[in-house]
Amino acid sequence: MPANLWQPGQSGNPAGRLRGSRNKLSEEVICALLRDFRQHGQKAVARVRQTQPAAYLKILALLIPREHKVEHSNPLKELTDEQLVAMIEYFEASLAAQAGGSAKVIEGTIEPKTAPATALPVLEPPKRKPNRLMMEVDTAIGPQERMPRKVRPPAGE
Repeated sequence: MPANLWQPGQSGNPAGRLRGSRNKLSEEVICALLRDFRQHGQKAVARVRQTQPAAYLKILALLIPREHKVEHSNPLKELTDEQLVAMIEYFEASLAAQAGGSAKVIEGTIEPKTAPATALPVLEPPKRKPNRLMMEVDTAIGPQERMPRKVRPPAGE
C-alpha cells in the first residue's frame, strides 16, 4: 500500500459531509424525544419518582444551575449627595403632580437614637436521646466510662 495516497491539501473525502446534516440529525433526535415526552413524559416521571426516588432527586439536582451567585447590594449607598438631592426633588415633584399641587411634604431631620441593648437568652445545647442498648448494659453490669471514637487523620498527611 503506498504511503501517501493524497497530495498535500487534498481531502480524503472530497465530497465531505453534507452541509447541515449534523443539524438535521440533532433536530430529528430532539423532535423524537419531544414527541415521546409529550406522550409518555408525565407517567414516566411519576413512575421514576415512585420506584427510584434517588434517580428522581438526581435529575432534579441536575436541573439546578451549578453556580448560582446571589449578591446583595444597596444602590442608594453608591449614590453621591448630589444624586440623592436630585432624587428627592424628583420624588417631591412627582408627588406634587399626582396630588394636583396639594401634596404635603413633611420636613424634618433624622435624630440618631441608640436602642437599649437587650440580653439574649442563654440557650442550652439540645440533649441527645439516650442510647437504650447502652442504658441496658449500664443496668446489667454497672455504669462504664465510654472511650471516644478515634479520629483518623486526613489521607494527605
